[in-house]
Amino acid sequence: MDFGLVLQTDPPASEVVALMRRAERAGFTHGWTFDSAVLWQEPFVVHSRILDHTDHLTVGTMVTNPGTRTWEVTASTFATLNSMYGNRTICGIGRGDSAMRVAGREPNTLARLGEAITVIRDLAEGRQAVVDGTPLRLPWVENGRLPVWMAAYGPKALAMAGEKADGFILQLADLYLTEWMVKAVRGAAEKAGRDPSSVAVCVAAPAYVTADDSPGALAHAREQCRWFGGMVGNHVADLVGRYGAHSSLVPRELTAYIERRQGYDYTRHGRAGNPDTAFVPDEIVDRFCLIGPPQAHRAKLAALRDLGVDQFAVYDMHDAKEPTIDAYGAHVIPALR
Repeated sequence: MDFGLVLQTDPPASEVVALMRRAERAGFTHGWTFDSAVLWQEPFVVHSRILDHTDHLTVGTMVTNPGTRTWEVTASTFATLNSMYGNRTICGIGRGDSAMRVAGREPNTLARLGEAITVIRDLAEGRQAVVDGTPLRLPWVENGRLPVWMAAYGPKALAMAGEKADGFILQLADLYLTEWMVKAVRGAAEKAGRDPSSVAVCVAAPAYVTADDSPGALAHAREQCRWFGGMVGNHVADLVGRYGAHSSLVPRELTAYIERRQGYDYTRHGRAGNPDTAFVPDEIVDRFCLIGPPQAHRAKLAALRDLGVDQFAVYDMHDAKEPTIDAYGAHVIPALR
């Protein structure tokens, strides 16, 4: 199992770079950042600095979207980084939540996302693609490689990830839902004539390592990670709006917890203490996140690995960023490699 570190590009960028360097030393292989241009600093500028200050770390977006940049610009940006640093990027992409809604736009359609996946990958790897009716090619790309990993939750999106993407990003660490979604993605890949095992699976969720499993320690960890259930709830609310609250197409294990959700303030998006995530119960924090002493993390990660997960990406957005990186490097990563 590989390990990634996920950060928001809060200023100063030097701190983001320092945490990524620390993660590489601890054994992490991937560094990911959010991509929401209004809420945080421009990720690709920071990515260039991360790549320049690490030796082997693969860097990517978790996630960009096909609406805030034209597709040839996204492809050219990734291809430029690859040309400079040797094919060390991944394009994580989705419909767009905070990046689109903060700017007053709706998330992109799945049809637009599916087309963008193919176009961005083709352009970044030096092939011709059609953008808005015009054939384009980046003539300077040589030996470029850009895996495109798609974030998904709903049945149609999961099918598209299996049919088109090089990897599937699942932003929660619940064992039941992971099994259900991995089967859906790899089943769609097989149906499309692809090798199901060729689709990488990345589970991304907050991890908070405690000294013990005392009630006080676990309660603090839950409060530091409760924001995640609210963030996931935005996507779940979209699914409920599309399929209904009791649809057989979407498990109740995913949708039931948002019944008391009343709204969401994107100015506190992805941050501990977000008041709009108070509706998230402890059970969801425990299911969706990894909290507790190192042995609890190792046990859950081993179970995720057995379900076909290739990478666990740590959302490191709480009051113990450096201790979490260090604890994973010392007590978790060596046991799961």
